[in-house]
Amino acid sequence: MTKYLLTLFFGCVLSLCLFAQQPLTLNSQDTGYRGIWYSNQPSNDEYVYKYSGGLGTYPANHYPFSVYAAGVDKTFFCYGGTDPSGNTLLHMISYFDHQTGMVSKPTIVLDKETDNAHDNPVMNIDGGGFIWIFSTAHGTNSPSYIHKSKKPYDISEFEQVKATKQEEGQTVEMNNFSYLQSWYQPGNGFINLFTHYDRKVIPGQSDKPRRTIGFMTSEDGIAYSEWKDLAIIEEGHYQTSGQSGNTLGTSFNFHPVKEGENGLNYRTNLYYIQTKDFGKSWETADGKKIQIPLKDIQNPAMVKDYFSEGLLVYINDLTFDRNGNPVILYVTSKGYEAGPEKGPRTWHTARFTGSDWEILPVTESDNNYDMGSLYIDENGVWRIVGPTATGPQAFNTGGEMVLWTSKDQGKTWKSKQMTANSQFNHSYARRPVNVHDDFYAFWADGHGREKSISRLYFSDKKGKVYQLPAEMKEDFAKPVKVKKSSKK
Repeated sequence: MTKYLLTLFFGCVLSLCLFAQQPLTLNSQDTGYRGIWYSNQPSNDEYVYKYSGGLGTYPANHYPFSVYAAGVDKTFFCYGGTDPSGNTLLHMISYFDHQTGMVSKPTIVLDKETDNAHDNPVMNIDGGGFIWIFSTAHGTNSPSYIHKSKKPYDISEFEQVKATKQEEGQTVEMNNFSYLQSWYQPGNGFINLFTHYDRKVIPGQSDKPRRTIGFMTSEDGIAYSEWKDLAIIEEGHYQTSGQSGNTLGTSFNFHPVKEGENGLNYRTNLYYIQTKDFGKSWETADGKKIQIPLKDIQNPAMVKDYFSEGLLVYINDLTFDRNGNPVILYVTSKGYEAGPEKGPRTWHTARFTGSDWEILPVTESDNNYDMGSLYIDENGVWRIVGPTATGPQAFNTGGEMVLWTSKDQGKTWKSKQMTANSQFNHSYARRPVNVHDDFYAFWADGHGREKSISRLYFSDKKGKVYQLPAEMKEDFAKPVKVKKSSKK
């Protein structure tokens, strides 16, 4: 009996050791494309949640979800996927082959062991063609991970990277970051913008976290610099960034201090700063140097004061025009709750002209989290892909996708509806880095008021929409063109 118990004991110890040593990296093929469904803040009304739906390409503060690699003529893309039961967030990566018009079976890189779409992955590709997956956290309650492909332009096998950062002169493990936006500059390396959560900094509310926005740099993607804060105003910020050459710009709002409520529900104002030297210095759009972190509501980075107007600000995208000037796409509303009472949700562009900011309306939609992307091509034509038409779950996140086009820098727009008669709302149309005309926007759908399946889509530059196959028997398959007239 004693021998049996000893054998059982050592067997259990061995099993625990083996379990502890099991790699986080899964590197397994999935059988098709399934997105994560997610909801946030129940509202106890007919709209059910503040926001919800198929959020595999959420949020606007994560970027990029896709990168076109000209050397192999493929658009690689990642997303928040799920298992067939829809119970866990899987970090997925795949690619669209522009030569064959086919997609591969997606690779499951890891199980994030949550159903929170804030933990969705982002990706990048370095100068050697290696693919990087950044698995974000949401706050400090879960870890973050970084993975790198073992071979250039290959999604079959990834290995976990043990990243480090500098902290008070010491090299320490880096295993927690939120809302990551990764940018790669040849010759410099990675400059990643992100959020970290600081406590004991909000007067009278020591347990409430401030969402502090910052950046970090790394030559090799493994050893990172000390974290540097960009802004620390009141309860914090959400930022959305863009890059043109070696100019990296970020736009952000601020969250006012609120007693007994979250300041993020009152996000307001629009700010912009940029760096042209890999984060060594920061400046306003007109080149005036600033000291970071910004601490005051009124500061030189202000693009527009919406706080005094009582309007909230939801930033969607940031890109640059042919002259290298930033253009910001964002939505304003009168409140954080879903429903018509807090409308209109007005889409705007803010373009820096070289001397000041020109702010123009685009259209209106029916939810604060109707997120789209802005494109400016080599001919100076502006395009927006976003869910601005009412969807089947009106006033919930997303709607029907629309392609907007402007040939006069946002003064006038023409629209073309891309989806219609959909079963679920579409939202979070994302622009790939080095975007190719045939894989122009990437998003998911999902029911706006109850948990559902979520499907993945992409469109071309002309507005044709294709669904990624939910089930695949072979290693490669053709996406299915979506007909606007069909009722799913």
